Parts: sequence; structure tokens; C-alpha cells
Amino acid sequence: MTPTTPARRRRQARLMRLVNIPMRALLQLPLPTPLGSRLMLVTITARRTGRRYRQPVSYVRDGDTLLTPGGGRWTLNLRPDQLNSIRLGGRDILAYPEAGADPDAVDELLQLIAHANPSSRRFVRIPRQPDGHHDPDALGAAIDHGFRIIRWRPTTPAD
Repeated sequence: MTPTTPARRRRQARLMRLVNIPMRALLQLPLPTPLGSRLMLVTITARRTGRRYRQPVSYVRDGDTLLTPGGGRWTLNLRPDQLNSIRLGGRDILAYPEAGADPDAVDELLQLIAHANPSSRRFVRIPRQPDGHHDPDALGAAIDHGFRIIRWRPTTPAD
């Protein structure tokens, strides 16, 4: 990483906060949109304040579950015993989150996510080795700093 990496990430975070405003509105529509094939809107309750907020996140399907790469502060509010409302394809579903931090599992799931959604590589900037696996040191550092793969387990099928 270069010394400018933190500044670049701060700029990216500010940009994403601005972009998320219209994304929330589009993902909240009562009908499927083209954005809905890659993004969903998760309603999260903050642990300390109880405040509810909506976070647009990318996802890919893995059987009956949805996978989301997540490293932001919003992931700190996820609890595996608490249902979260997800707006997916113009309808609401409920799902339990599981935040995975095992390096081997995260590497495998990141490869699955990148295969299903190649544009995810722009947002998950963990270097890859020639064999397609993620650099173990960089992946370990990302996990140490809070990066997780969230596996959402819907209570009803997420068509």
C-alpha cells in the first residue's frame, strides 16, 4: 500500500455516502430494477442507539443464501440472532446474518463473489495471487481490520 491509500479510501467512502442516497431511493421501489440484480437494501438496527438505517450493499447468490462483502462500520451492528429486513428485487424479505472471518472461507467466498460479479473486485481491493487466491497476508490484515463476508440466510426463499 502507498502512503496515499488512506486518503484515497476516505475519498471513496465520501463518494459512496453520496451515491448511496439515490441508490436507497431506487432500491426501495416496489418493483425490480436493473440495480437489484447486484444490489440490495439492508435495514440495520444500531446496537447502542437503536436507530434503524438502510445500507445498500452488493450481493451474489450462493444456493439459498446471499453473500455480501463487508468491511464498513455497518457490519459491527449485525447480530446472528437478529433478523434484518432486506429489500431485494422490489420486495422485502427477512434474513439472519452470519459474518465470516475465517481466512480460508473468506478467500473461497471472495472468489465465488468475484466470479459471479467481476465488478466486485473494484471495491474489494485485496491482491490476488496468480492462482486466483487472495494474498494471505493482505487478506489477514483486511480481516484484522474488520473485513467480513456476510452470509444472509433468508427465512423465506429469496427468489
